[in-house]
Amino acid sequence: MTFLIPRLPARALLGLCALVLSGCATVAQPDPRDPFESYNRGMTSFNEQVDAMVLKPVATAYQEAVPSPVRTGVRNFFANLGDVWSFVNNVLQFKPEGAASSFMRVNVNTFFGLGGVLDVASELGIERHKQDFGLTLGHWGVPTGPYLVLPVLGPSTVRDTVALPVDMRGNVVRHVDPVSSRNSLYALGAVDARANLLRASRVLDDAALDKYSFTRDVFLQVRSQTGDTRRDDPAADDGVLPPEPEPAR
Repeated sequence: MTFLIPRLPARALLGLCALVLSGCATVAQPDPRDPFESYNRGMTSFNEQVDAMVLKPVATAYQEAVPSPVRTGVRNFFANLGDVWSFVNNVLQFKPEGAASSFMRVNVNTFFGLGGVLDVASELGIERHKQDFGLTLGHWGVPTGPYLVLPVLGPSTVRDTVALPVDMRGNVVRHVDPVSSRNSLYALGAVDARANLLRASRVLDDAALDKYSFTRDVFLQVRSQTGDTRRDDPAADDGVLPPEPEPAR
């Protein structure tokens, strides 16, 4: 997401490109689920450098500067917007319980939760049934396909990559006007999403394991599930970061 990345020196950009290329050495025996492992490891290294140089410092500063109740409100706000798209996908999957819960969550949190800042629905016991278009394709028999790491966006699969343009269009933020407000929401959502992952990234950094393999295995396990994904914690999001905003007109 280039709106979060300042102008980097040419030497830094060349260094990042070199990391991607150096990570593309052929893997002798790639995992059958990960035939693109050589490319994926190189792209993972690139993403980690972008994260270390830009995303993580901004997210850390956000976490330190913004009080926890405010961050919770921001997280609830974006989770409420996500429930709108979950409602659509629950309908597409013919899941009346999930669709009804998502519909009720959006209405309760929007009207009684100050536009979604307060998660009143969870307090009332209305469960979150999180869905996206990739899971909808999976519900109708489309396999996940090989593991694929996208630039900046991170872990994905071929199926989820194909579904990504539809998920982007389903993002309520995309329909916000003016463009300046839309871009601000994209930026805030990206920073908040990264801040919610700071603790998990510290655990991975401290653990004596192959972070790439661990992340891939967990991600594929989650995305291979085509059943109901109930989650009450909006921070437990396996979706992608918000898409790149449009330039102001």
